[in-house]
Amino acid sequence: MVLLNKGRYRARLAQSDRDVADAQALRTMAFRTERIDSDRFDGICAHVLVEDMRARGQLVCCFRMLTMAGGAEIGRSYSAQFYDLSALERFEGKLVEMGRFCVHPDWSDPDILRVAWGAMTAYVDRNGVEMLFGCSSFAGTETGEYLDAFAMLKQRHLAPKRWLPRVKAPDVFRFASRLRRTPDVKQAMLRMPPLLRTYLMMGGWVSDHAVVDRQMNTLHVFTGLEIGAIPPARKRLLRTVAG
Repeated sequence: MVLLNKGRYRARLAQSDRDVADAQALRTMAFRTERIDSDRFDGICAHVLVEDMRARGQLVCCFRMLTMAGGAEIGRSYSAQFYDLSALERFEGKLVEMGRFCVHPDWSDPDILRVAWGAMTAYVDRNGVEMLFGCSSFAGTETGEYLDAFAMLKQRHLAPKRWLPRVKAPDVFRFASRLRRTPDVKQAMLRMPPLLRTYLMMGGWVSDHAVVDRQMNTLHVFTGLEIGAIPPARKRLLRTVAG
């Protein structure tokens, strides 16, 4: 199923085991894992593939989506392995967990990210989704180079108390309670992962701690985005791309 055609790129849902295997291969390359990047969630998620049609349909971006009818199902999400999400069990609308987002390392066109979000917007609108969430990752497990980014998250982007994830993982960086610095905005934005930057521009929020994931060699924060809270101008822009 094609979600979006825009310029040289096409975004579609995976239709076969081969499509999923191609996504796993791209993830393995992008995340630089020693083994094929796959897990039990691949079998229950929808996979979005972004292809460059001027490069013979080369897969240049992918991510997966797990749809839940409401917050009561939050415990079956990937993120629930790392965060206590019991506060979100009260969320009544439909949710989608967006995960394993990656872009081919040889492609740097910013239109790829726009097409990916346009495809997500099309899916959200068609299915009445009210919240997107997932884990936003910083490369590596050392916090030092990201202190300005974490200070900015603390200052401007913490989750509302009613949805705030609690600590569950054994190894975490409690940046909201530990950092006592005013962020350098320029440095913060330079060190902020592109996907997280996009969430934040749309009104997204994060957990008050980062999980240290040594298996994936990342630091990640739980990230949520309530669709109804997206600024109208940003929503119009996304729907223009999606249309």
